[in-house]
Amino acid sequence: MHEEVLDIYDETGTHIGVAKRSEVHRLGHWHQTFHCWIYRVREGKIQVLFQRRHPEKDTFPNLLDITSAGHLAASEAPEDGVRELQEELGLAVAFEALEHIGVIKDEGMGPGIIDKELCHVFAYACDQPLDEYVLQPEEVTGLLWVDLDELERMFAGERDRLEAAGFLAEPDGTRQDVLLQVEQHAFVPHESHYYEQVFTAIRKLGNAMRSEIE
Repeated sequence: MHEEVLDIYDETGTHIGVAKRSEVHRLGHWHQTFHCWIYRVREGKIQVLFQRRHPEKDTFPNLLDITSAGHLAASEAPEDGVRELQEELGLAVAFEALEHIGVIKDEGMGPGIIDKELCHVFAYACDQPLDEYVLQPEEVTGLLWVDLDELERMFAGERDRLEAAGFLAEPDGTRQDVLLQVEQHAFVPHESHYYEQVFTAIRKLGNAMRSEIE
């Protein structure tokens, strides 16, 4: 199988070459990723859509994560990452429709993996019914809406759990509607500054949308 090749960077963000994805993760090279968070305003509340990662993912299986994300291959630009929305969710979106949050450095660890990402982070307002999403079955096994107020309170240590509403997909592709009570350990442990910057940006965007609705 052809292995993906990624651009790699030093601590200052200077490009220092290219390397195979497995080497990038083994040696802990900084590399670029595309992240897109889908949000909506429903009954006056700002909500964020999380995907559930496939149980066979090499990092953080079965945990709730960014709505859609992926690596940028060598020589790719952030706008190339919009393909992830189509591949993972069946959602055709023009890059110009995304709202830029920023480039956020995020470090994580997994079995035999040092993951240092320069994350190009975007948001996208979308309230289409969940049953219209077409999941990439080897990547995504569910979609769940979570209230932003509850998210911020939980990550601040002010509550133990919150409610997540959506569906989970069975291995045969059938979907089960669920209403779950989830704790913070059910979410991928991105660094706290990553979540803070994302939540702050989505709150600002959601408040603007809420003002337009009102």
